[in-house]
Amino acid sequence: MDLARYFNMHEGTGVLATCDIHGWVDGAVYAKPHVVDSSTVAFVMKERLSHKNLKTNLHACYLFLEQGPGYKGLRLYLTLLRMEVNQTLVQALRQKQPVIYPSADDSKKFVVFFHVEQTRPLVGDHPLSPSEP
Repeated sequence: MDLARYFNMHEGTGVLATCDIHGWVDGAVYAKPHVVDSSTVAFVMKERLSHKNLKTNLHACYLFLEQGPGYKGLRLYLTLLRMEVNQTLVQALRQKQPVIYPSADDSKKFVVFFHVEQTRPLVGDHPLSPSEP
């Protein structure tokens, strides 16, 4: 699946779900991911609960609900690759897409990279094939 093409073509709302070491789940609204390549995405993240959870549990799920009628969208099953403190990269990524929760201070933000383990439709059980939207 061409994630860069998909996210360029669709508007909507995203939620990143993470879990701590004890199994407590958190969900947070996030902008569309920055697609690095066919199997890597990145998010700009503050040092909050999602970031804290990823330090003890490397897995996350990103749900994207397309704008419009019905329940169309994607689920990305993710594994943390690395976290970077790189303010130049944070600023560059923020210029590419709108910021959901603006903040004047980008000094405590991380660029968090994930491997996309699986891509599934928002509704349904089957994984998407490489040719699906």
